[in-house]
Amino acid sequence: MKKFLAAATLAALPFASPAVAEPEAYVLDASHSQIVFSYNHLGYSTSWGMFSGFEGDISFDQESPENSSVTVSFPVKSMLTGWEARFEHLMSGDFFDATDDEMVSFTSTGIEVTGETTADITGDLTINGITKPVTLAATLNQAGEHPMAKKPWAGFSATTTVLRSDFGVGGFAPFISDEVEIQISVEAMKAE
Repeated sequence: MKKFLAAATLAALPFASPAVAEPEAYVLDASHSQIVFSYNHLGYSTSWGMFSGFEGDISFDQESPENSSVTVSFPVKSMLTGWEARFEHLMSGDFFDATDDEMVSFTSTGIEVTGETTADITGDLTINGITKPVTLAATLNQAGEHPMAKKPWAGFSATTTVLRSDFGVGGFAPFISDEVEIQISVEAMKAE
């Protein structure tokens, strides 16, 4: 009986419980990560732009995604619009009035799991020196060993909508839509 009580006492101690996995560090694969945005232009068309080649870090806990986090930042002037005159107008005082070192950044503040492979990621988005909370509707596309790199890899997609005017770049609204739809697709590799 004494042996049974001793074993039961040891089993109840915190160090006797199974180990809990910790989030693992991942870095974005800049060659396969994009942020695409779109907005309505005067009701005639949808204009598109993109940021690509940016870097960021993900702390990824596949077993408990709510313990994960993400940080990303990139220069405003890394924006691609497909037309040089549009890019120059967006960088002007009418919109961003961007300097060479002005950054866009996102830092997660919380993750709420909404399904088997989905979650709402809340965080602070900073554009034009103004920080506002946003929520990304995110999906884990796939996680596992990359077939060519032979190391752990993960792919995510997310969407959100922001108001340009919230970040001080609301020029010409409502003719050019204040709402900007954002689509995100990223790949990340386990850090070495």
